[in-house]
Amino acid sequence: EENMNYFISTGELSGDLHASYIVEKIKNLDKNAKVYAIGGMNLKKQDVEIVRDIDSLAIMGFVEVVKNFNFLKKVLEETVEFILSNNIDRVVLVDYGGFNLKLLERLKLKKPSLKITYYIPPKVWIWGKKRVPKIAKADEILVIFPWEVDFYKKENVKALYFGNPFMEKYEKITKKGDNILLLPGSRKQEITKLLPIMLEVVKEKTSETFILKLAKESDKNWVREDLSSYPNLIVENNKSLKELCEESKYALAASGTVILELSLLGLPGIVLYKTSLINEIIVRLFINLTYVSLPNLTLDKEVYKELLQEECRADYILYEMKNLERDYEKIEKQVDDIRKRLSGENIIESYAKIIIKGDNNELI
Repeated sequence: EENMNYFISTGELSGDLHASYIVEKIKNLDKNAKVYAIGGMNLKKQDVEIVRDIDSLAIMGFVEVVKNFNFLKKVLEETVEFILSNNIDRVVLVDYGGFNLKLLERLKLKKPSLKITYYIPPKVWIWGKKRVPKIAKADEILVIFPWEVDFYKKENVKALYFGNPFMEKYEKITKKGDNILLLPGSRKQEITKLLPIMLEVVKEKTSETFILKLAKESDKNWVREDLSSYPNLIVENNKSLKELCEESKYALAASGTVILELSLLGLPGIVLYKTSLINEIIVRLFINLTYVSLPNLTLDKEVYKELLQEECRADYILYEMKNLERDYEKIEKQVDDIRKRLSGENIIESYAKIIIKGDNNELI
């Protein structure tokens, strides 16, 4: 059997992590697989040949994307060129819609026979249906939340769902501690906006001990405050999220994948989200959502209290902390329900098989 060449396109850390789970399974199932990627530290650990590091791509808001437009265009052209000149058999796009949808379009134009799977497509249920026809150009669409299948079905597009991959990576914690975990996110914009608000809470609640976890060591460069001046704050970089959850009673966390991780580990919390004004205006124009965090969308219920934009301030957080302490047991049970709703059998392997072999029972 000849070697299969795979190219995986991710744009930020969460996609890099999900892609690494898939690559691990692909390499088990297809021993001769050669994998290239736009990726980061997680794909590097799977011995993938990194064509471009995602650190150069971590651009979050609209303003930032516009500023970096020419750069992204150049990356797009280089990527198309690489895929077409290296005999790639399978392309896997992971999230990062702004870039990956353009890549999909360009590749299908230049080489219609190339097999392209969109794994974790952009959240169309947020951005509206305009993107669906673009995503539908992919040979397979693989989603990781149950409600997405129905969303695509209404648009006459087939999406496959086997369960949430994190279910196989996160075991529910069996013990909790008394600390409050602070997770200010992984992007510069999040950390610079959320950490000062979190620190106000730390200063106010001297009776509580807080643990701050930054996504990576270098994030310290974005911290303007002197963290050593808070006696009830511990800065922790070496422990895993799971270990820190076992030492905590709940978390204050940036909106994003980490809220999903907390729910699968079984730790309650409060979601914080604050973007710059111009980004907010654009977001408000586009987004028609009841909730921003995935666990809440999963149950269609506000299990993780969301403090967004102007509500994202210390006095609101302190108030919601009281509510969380009061309803703790009820909320714990709801967090458990989220886990149940996202379970499945051989989840990651099932997705990997589709990527290797394609989806043979085409419905549409």
